[in-house]
Amino acid sequence: MKAMAPPKITVYSKAFCPYCVRAKALLTRKGVAFEEIPVEGKDELRTWLVEQTGQMTVPQVFAGDRSLGGFSDLDALDREGKLDPILRGEA
Repeated sequence: MKAMAPPKITVYSKAFCPYCVRAKALLTRKGVAFEEIPVEGKDELRTWLVEQTGQMTVPQVFAGDRSLGGFSDLDALDREGKLDPILRGEA
C-alpha cells in the first residue's frame, strides 16, 4: 500500500496567545513544518473557523482539511500516540 503524503499543517493563531505558542512548540519539537495564519482583525476568517470547528478559541490546528482542535486536543492526541500517524498522513 502506498503511503499518503503528509498533510499540510495549518495553525490559526493570535499573537501573545500562550496556547498558540505551546501548539507551535509541540509541532516544532516534532520537526513538523506548518503554516501559521494570524486571525486578529479577520472577522470572516474567525467566522469560518467557528463554522469549521465549533470553537471560538485559538489556536486551531488543521492537518489538511481535518481539524485537530486546539493545543489541549493536540497534546492529548500526542500523549495517546495518535498525533504522529496523523502528521505523517497515515491516519
